Formats: sequence, C-alpha cells, structure tokens
Amino acid sequence: MIQDARVLQDEFIPKEVEHRDQEMNTLAGALDPVTRNEPAETVFLFGPSGSGKTCLARFALDRLREAVIDLNHQYVNCWQDYTRFRALYRILEAIGPTTDIHRQSTPTDALLERLHNYDGPEFVVILDEVDQLHDDDLLYDLYRTAGISMILIANREEELFAQLDNRLVSRLHASRRIRFEKYELDELVAILEDRVRWGLAEDALTRDQLACIADAAAGDARVAIGILRSAARQAEEADVEEIDFDTLHDAIPEGKREVQQKNIKQLTPHQRELYEIVRKHEAISPGELYDHYRERVEDPKTDRTVRNHLSKLAHYNLLEKTGDGRGRTYKLPA
Repeated sequence: MIQDARVLQDEFIPKEVEHRDQEMNTLAGALDPVTRNEPAETVFLFGPSGSGKTCLARFALDRLREAVIDLNHQYVNCWQDYTRFRALYRILEAIGPTTDIHRQSTPTDALLERLHNYDGPEFVVILDEVDQLHDDDLLYDLYRTAGISMILIANREEELFAQLDNRLVSRLHASRRIRFEKYELDELVAILEDRVRWGLAEDALTRDQLACIADAAAGDARVAIGILRSAARQAEEADVEEIDFDTLHDAIPEGKREVQQKNIKQLTPHQRELYEIVRKHEAISPGELYDHYRERVEDPKTDRTVRNHLSKLAHYNLLEKTGDGRGRTYKLPA
C-alpha cells in the first residue's frame, strides 16, 4: 500500500505546490534580491492553519537554494523555540558550530554578538508561528543585522502586530504581506491526488474517496493529509491494496485526533495550562478561566497575552469560543 511514507508527513515538501501560484510568485519576487547577494524584503505570510504557508515558504527557499550557490538559511518553529535564547541558538546553528554555547550559562548577549558579527553570504531565516515568540526583541535583533532576510509566518496580522513593540511596528509596516485562504474542496482533492500518486499504490483511493477526505478536513491541508495517512496505515496493517469506505470513515476521526494531539504537544507551558483548564470544564467564562489560570501557574502572563494564547488555541481548533463580552465562554470543540 505505502510506497513512500515521506509524502504522507506534514513536513514533506512537494515538487510543486498546488493552487498557490500567485502567492509563490509574490514570495519569489520578494526573495529575488538574494540572487544578487542583496537583502530580500521582509515578508509576512498570514492565513489559517493548514492553508499552505509553511509548505510554500520552505518550497520557495528550496527553489532559492537551486539558484544561489552560497546561501545560508534556517527554519525556526517559534512554537518550539519560543524564547529569544532558543530561537537565536537555532539560527546560529546554521552559521557554525554551537558546541560552546550552553543553555544554562551562556548569556544571550554572547549569542547576539555572534549574530551581529555574521559576515557570510545572504542568510534567509523562516520564523514560523512568529506570534509565539515570548520576546519580540528577537525580530528587532534580526531586523538590524546586516545580511539577514526574514520570512515571518503567523495566522492573523492584527493579533501579531497588536503584541509587537511600536518600534518594530513602524519598521515592519512596509513589509510585504501575502495572505492565504483555506483551500477549496477541489483544491484539497488535487493536493491529495498528488500525495496518493507519489506515495501509495496505484488506484489506492478513488476521487470520490479523496473528496470525502477533503470535505472532512474543511479546508485544512494538514488535517486532510493526516486522514490520508491514517487510512493508508490501516490499509497497510490489513495488507490490502485498496482503501474501502469503511476504512476511510474510521480514519477520519483518527486522522483528526493525530493532528490535534500533535498541536497539543507543541503548546507552551502556559498555553497547556489554559487548555487543561478548559478541558476540565464543560464551558467556562473568561473571568473564571483567568482565575483558575492565575492559581495554577507561577508568574502568570498578562490578560492580553492570555487572550492571545486563547486565540491561538482557537486557530488550531483546540478550543472554541462562543458569545461576546460578558457572555463569552470557552469550551472544547465538539
């Protein structure tokens, strides 16, 4: 059944990115100065989860590497490397050895000095989930470092800029913005057809079955690929060459659950506390949620940061909010 398991993973970068031609052309244009050893424009990619932002950014960087012999690059998932130190460390890994850097004893200033002393070829940094950074000083550090270009990925522009320092907002105001929308059903089907063609046995699924997956994924390519992966795994275990509808229907909740669990695992400690509080209540008001949160954590975040965290959880369908003002409540999705 499974011919190449790599294509069923979220991290797989396809040979072509379906239904994102306009976005790709805009991003390639912003990165074009790097081919002349000049800094690229700072670019923001905004859009909902599963709309292809990360895939397109990494695909564009691969294309750039084909055109530029000397190019440094690094991908940073700010949901994992959310502190200034950890993100700087990840970036410096692309420059040279970091064995002399110790998380417990090396001061952040030492990492900054190494970054500011960088004098190599153009360096492109992708900061994914950039709104997860606990300290936006990192963006200021990168902005004022010669030779570094940034691709910044987030869900919503308004929420990201609301949490940035005014000095950063003024500097980033003229940056290029590329907006992504959820995939249409036919677009998701085309994406799944490619994954099946590259990774599964011939005729493993019909187009109607792929449409069923796309419909269940509701525009989210990560969920669609997760469902496909789950169905292929079940068929592989059953030692069959085709996936029937019974297997497919079983794979839909399993695939969604796998994506959800992956999102939960990458939550920051404070986000995890908020999620656990909501999980223990059928529905909870913001006031009650904040009170429970402050009781459970040391050094609680500000109300605005907590609101940003809750919004992030909602973007990834880990909770849902209903109502407005005093009538607002949070609960887990049905």
